[in-house]
Amino acid sequence: MRFWAVCGLVLSLACAAGAAAASDIDKPARKFAIKTLDQQTIRSDELKGKVVVINRWATWCTPCQAEMVVFDKYVRGHRDSDLRIYAVVTDLQFAPSKLQPLQHILAYPLATGLSGFGYGVKEGVPTTYVIDRAGVLRYAKAGAFSRESFDALITPLLKEPVPEPAASEAAHP
Repeated sequence: MRFWAVCGLVLSLACAAGAAAASDIDKPARKFAIKTLDQQTIRSDELKGKVVVINRWATWCTPCQAEMVVFDKYVRGHRDSDLRIYAVVTDLQFAPSKLQPLQHILAYPLATGLSGFGYGVKEGVPTTYVIDRAGVLRYAKAGAFSRESFDALITPLLKEPVPEPAASEAAHP
């Protein structure tokens, strides 16, 4: 029994070490790369000017499943927006092929991998990170969104103007 308690403690500390801290909010988001279920690699640099949601979830998590419906309905209602949601599964032993049926019904991509420091699971799943159009981390918490709470966070961010590229970016597209 003691062995399992120590394993649980080590795992929770490892996950917490990889998660953004409250002090990271309102600061530039750390770089990341996401590997989608269809084997695409999406890098944070490719998402400039977009509102990005990185959602860490587990297949066994009932709040995660309910939250997926919230995300799906929001995306379907805002098809022409600059919102990008990536649902990164945390079940390392779960075969990605088993996620294909779910991917076919969702309006946003599932992902099997996420690299980059600061996007780990916080106190549990779901854990969500939201990055605004300017590349600033605006939200990093564990817990499921309701339709109302997701709308209250995301809609104002989508209404913000797309930042002008820096002079160095404009000169070197």
